[in-house]
Amino acid sequence: MPAEKTIEMAISQLNAAINGLESAVDARIERQRESHDAENEVRRVHADRARLAHELDQSQFRANRLEEVNREVSRRLVTAMETIRAVLDR
Repeated sequence: MPAEKTIEMAISQLNAAINGLESAVDARIERQRESHDAENEVRRVHADRARLAHELDQSQFRANRLEEVNREVSRRLVTAMETIRAVLDR
């Protein structure tokens, strides 16, 4: 084989190897970008979950407090009605 053909084949193989390497690097960069995007999404989901859990805790606290106040108001109303009945019965 003439030297010129051997050099052309080597250059062709080198170009093919470089193209393959560039493709592999591009694919790797894309996977890293997707991984980074996924990590950011997971962080956002965790932050949302923490915020929602906090809001739920606050809502539960308010609901419990309203229930206590409701019971107290109901108790006072019963006491007031009994007092009124007692006064009217005299």
